[in-house]
Amino acid sequence: MSLKTLSLTRRTFGWIATSLLLSSTASIAFGQEAGTFGGTLTYLEQQPHTVLYPPAGGFYPNGGILNQITDKLTYQNPETLAIEPWIAESWEINDTYTEFTFHLRDGVTFSDGTPVDAAAVARNYDVYGLGDPTRRFPISEVLNNYQSSEVIDPLTVRFHFSAPSAGFLQGTSVIGSGLVSLATLDRAFDALGDATLIIGSGPFVVESQTTGTELVLKVREDYNWGPALHPHQGRAYLDEIRYIIVPEDGVRIGALLSGQADFVRQIQAYDEGQVTARGYQLYAPSTRGVNNQLTFRPDNDLVSDINVRRALTLATDRREIVDTLYSANYPLATSVIASTAQGYIDLSDQLEYNQEEAIALLEAAGWHLNANGRREKDGVVFELTAYESLPQPQNRAALQLISQQWDRIGITLNVLAGDAGTAVQDNLDPQRTGVGPAMVGRADPDVIKSQYYPRNRNALLQTGGVSDKVRSFHDDQLNGLLEAIAAETDPDQRLSLVADVQRYILDQSYTIPIFEEPQVFGGAPYVHGVGFEAVGRPSFYATYIQR
Repeated sequence: MSLKTLSLTRRTFGWIATSLLLSSTASIAFGQEAGTFGGTLTYLEQQPHTVLYPPAGGFYPNGGILNQITDKLTYQNPETLAIEPWIAESWEINDTYTEFTFHLRDGVTFSDGTPVDAAAVARNYDVYGLGDPTRRFPISEVLNNYQSSEVIDPLTVRFHFSAPSAGFLQGTSVIGSGLVSLATLDRAFDALGDATLIIGSGPFVVESQTTGTELVLKVREDYNWGPALHPHQGRAYLDEIRYIIVPEDGVRIGALLSGQADFVRQIQAYDEGQVTARGYQLYAPSTRGVNNQLTFRPDNDLVSDINVRRALTLATDRREIVDTLYSANYPLATSVIASTAQGYIDLSDQLEYNQEEAIALLEAAGWHLNANGRREKDGVVFELTAYESLPQPQNRAALQLISQQWDRIGITLNVLAGDAGTAVQDNLDPQRTGVGPAMVGRADPDVIKSQYYPRNRNALLQTGGVSDKVRSFHDDQLNGLLEAIAAETDPDQRLSLVADVQRYILDQSYTIPIFEEPQVFGGAPYVHGVGFEAVGRPSFYATYIQR
């Protein structure tokens, strides 16, 4: 059996050399000159982290911390999207993509002094790939068909898969595959909201945590194993990073512009102008995945009819939403996934606004206006509910604008606060929430499976997922296509399947893509060398302060 060596594995699955979308000339880690050691970076975050189990790093406040304290087997170059060596110096993949062998860098240690060896890496992936019910660890959404690990020698580990896993190599580079010590994995999932319990091998370590308020990271002086091709090597430049939770947009902006903060996340579109006008840097890296969207839950009787879903799609003026609430950093979505995502195809012709056609479809489906101007059928008034998604930029305002648009055709959409105590449970019940906002970033074709597959994020709320409230909705054709993407080893065919899924999802009117979501940050002009991973989470490894 022939093996694909490191040089061949860099022949990516249709990866395109796409640069980070930056709305200013802010520097990034690549190509920078040597920086200045020392100093504290004060970083304002909109929301506190939740659980720092690496596969839960998809939540951006979690990922923004994990990216500083954990390393990955491989590194995805954010400019070229190529997979490069990091903790793994080299690797081989068998012809069927069911065995991946990694040769590890010698001398790497976790911050508790234990080795990052084959045994530790194997344990990490066994937990991430199989889950651990005794500690409530869920299975990682980026590991498909994972079967087992095998320690070949202290610095060589092999992973076995029950079926081809074409996205696994890229999956070793993502935040959800950050490596942690055995002591961390021995704890329960619920305990890992305490950041001080996360023992990684990254360039920073957690020094202290004030729950919900502040987190302090300090530099690891002996760190000397950054990504092999990264221009900065050795310890990080900064001595310390202070994360402070500031929910109010205006307060974060004010702190940045007054010099009380150095770097902030979630700059809203309406604040971008004042940031750049003052000479501050604006960063807007793409998340390269499934677009910000409003997703239907067809198990709900009100939206079980494809013609009704189509009507609501036609009644949504996406251009009005983008032009009213967002900036040029938020391109109008033209498909299910971003134009920077692998396998993207332009399906904008299926997303046009046409209120008259929407009304005609509703009338044909038996939804007529009652005396109060509301759509009604068989005594049931058409009324849906959605909770705002706090991590998504201006999501409440976007939902409220959609509510106004749907009101024009006699449909009611109630928008509820995302921090309500019942939000989590209601979002798992399609009868209570017939629609919901969603998005996910990942620079690999598997991202579309992560969003819609029942055992992953299950955005459509099918049977077989985490919700026990779904009565019967299940789409075998969609799930078969998603499984095929995960298993397909031919690069061109894999991207063709991604195109098929995009067409199918819009043909079924399962979702209304709104815009391509970036992560927008603001930085003081004296902050240099901020890097971003391929889906927009910051890396402060090469960041330095030079006034």
